[in-house]
Amino acid sequence: MIKVAIFASGSGSNFENIVRQVQNGILSHIEISALYTDHNDAYCIDRAKALGIKVHINEPKDFESKSQYEKHLLTLLSEEGVQWIILAGYMRLIGQDILNAFPHKILNIHPSLLPKFKGIDAIGQAYRSGDIVTGSTVHYVDSGMDTGEIIEQRQCDIKTDDTKEDLEERVKQLEYELYPSVIAKIIQ
Repeated sequence: MIKVAIFASGSGSNFENIVRQVQNGILSHIEISALYTDHNDAYCIDRAKALGIKVHINEPKDFESKSQYEKHLLTLLSEEGVQWIILAGYMRLIGQDILNAFPHKILNIHPSLLPKFKGIDAIGQAYRSGDIVTGSTVHYVDSGMDTGEIIEQRQCDIKTDDTKEDLEERVKQLEYELYPSVIAKIIQ
């Protein structure tokens, strides 16, 4: 079994999807060690508890520096024997301490066809862009914002009668298929 930690900051729908894939035996070679979140009121905490997954809540404001925060996370990750980190809506740049400890072993999913629409509100950016396609990208994490090596992308149309919510739902469904598929291929 490969021990994986999932980092999330928000609702945790991708987190829940991955956990369910593990629990249903689709990602049978993975063990989720814990959910790591940086917000004590994030809905992903409720999802984790309902799914029986341990939760680590660590708010950066409780630490004197980013390095101290990340060293604390590294201690927890080490104690749990974590081998890979999966970001699932984690809204914080990963610092050099964690990058050094997990070289080429941190994955992220982003709701656009990178390198387009990096950062926050990528779906809104795509929706307002006038483009006719967008999608989702799984990539390795590096020190930049959504700049790591792209592993796989899938696209979906932006329809002329779409609302932003329609597009968000279509991209979310795409992510639910893409991320577990890539995780199965990469984490072995």
